[in-house]
Amino acid sequence: MREFFVVGGRKLSYLDFGGPGAPLLALHGHYNEASAFAPLAGALAPRWRVIALDQRGHGESDRAQCYERDDYVADVAAFHRHLGIGPVAVLGHSLGGVNAYQYAARQPDRVRALIVEDIGAVVDSDWSFTLRLPRRAPSRQDLMAALGSKAPYLECSFRRSEDGWGFSFDIEHTVASQKALNGDHWQDWTAVACSTLLIRGTRSVEVSAAHAGEMITRRAGKARLTELPAGHVVHHDAPAQFAAAVEGFLSDPG
Repeated sequence: MREFFVVGGRKLSYLDFGGPGAPLLALHGHYNEASAFAPLAGALAPRWRVIALDQRGHGESDRAQCYERDDYVADVAAFHRHLGIGPVAVLGHSLGGVNAYQYAARQPDRVRALIVEDIGAVVDSDWSFTLRLPRRAPSRQDLMAALGSKAPYLECSFRRSEDGWGFSFDIEHTVASQKALNGDHWQDWTAVACSTLLIRGTRSVEVSAAHAGEMITRRAGKARLTELPAGHVVHHDAPAQFAAAVEGFLSDPG
């Protein structure tokens, strides 16, 4: 079920996939939105109830004036407060992964378990792909063709408008968000107190095996690493294995 709430005068949208299970807050990456977690929600039900946020500038949520780190983290906090639930497990992919571990670091009493999908403690995002995205295409098929092999990763964000097909995110806003994501976030990563699962795709161009290993080492027994045969979007490339890794961790976070 899609629902909305307002924070700071902006509308934020989220999908509550429902069910009787314990809540799992899910935060998507750039180019995506809450609906990207529909397959995971189905796989984890009924034990886990996935509630996924359309982060600022994405999906059905409003565009924003700013996409800095503190803004995203404040949105997560407002989302959590709006739901009116206690400490939860939080999962985040890429952009959402940094948002998730920064929220966990800054609100340790609100996050009881953390899952970070394929993003590092140091981020050096290349936004040249974003600038090459087509602004509009005359049909959905034309948009798919223009994106080529990348189309399945962006498909959940396709939108039809009066002048053709495009995306539910704005290209310039996405570049601003990617620029603000870049940087050294070791302080937040090492400050996370709860048990953490880092999931890395073995073909990832975002997180090297060495960097992932260092992330685990610096957390001194409070984090574990799972590597799956996938690229950067592990939940898309290896959905069954990803869901199994998430469920296994949530069942026994340690």
